[in-house]
Amino acid sequence: MDYLFIIIVGLLAGTLAGIIGTGSSIILLPILFYSFGAKVAVPVMAVAAVLANLGRVIIWWRQIHWPAVLAYSLTSIPAAALGANTLISMPENTANLILGCFFLIMLPLRRHLKQKQFSIKLWQLGLAGVFIGFITGIVVSSGPLSIAAFAAFGLLQGPLIASEAAASMLVYLAKLSAFDNLDVLNTKILLNGFIVGSTLIIGAWLGKHIVLQMRPRQFERILDLMMLIAGLSLLCMSASTP
Repeated sequence: MDYLFIIIVGLLAGTLAGIIGTGSSIILLPILFYSFGAKVAVPVMAVAAVLANLGRVIIWWRQIHWPAVLAYSLTSIPAAALGANTLISMPENTANLILGCFFLIMLPLRRHLKQKQFSIKLWQLGLAGVFIGFITGIVVSSGPLSIAAFAAFGLLQGPLIASEAAASMLVYLAKLSAFDNLDVLNTKILLNGFIVGSTLIIGAWLGKHIVLQMRPRQFERILDLMMLIAGLSLLCMSASTP
């Protein structure tokens, strides 16, 4: 019954992530925490995230903005590996608290910057990759943060989802590599991650058909809602983590 419930929630989470490019970890993690325990849930979600992002890369392949992906990945990959190692000594609830507050601050700030027509250049996207990559290595989900960075670069809808997914896949591979070096991964974790990731891939395929029919304003409203949910969820996780 646990696996059936995980599969159903995974399909729903994958569809949502397929629409706005993030959100699957935030929805699935409470379920995985309950089913597997916190120590297993984090690497399981990391494996699933690699597969989920791979699915979005395949689905949106032609719309990937490769210069943005490379600029972001070159800095975020080593930062993610460093963050995964830092996770061993840093209380995760502290990181979740900081990141949750940041998302809630970003919600009105993003709208303000958009009104001012604020944007970032390619080199600034690479600079953002250092910070976001490090955060990704520490916490279980920083998707809304990377989505915000790629959106500030000027990407939206298909190109945004595709480019962020390609970059995030590489970052999560670096995180998995760090977990492997720390002897965290095992066959059970890889298998469970594959099951969860497969449901996210199917959901991403379903989400593509919704995105193609959405107007940019609708997409941005859903993105704002996801950032609000992300911020509140991370604050709740911080409060509930001993």
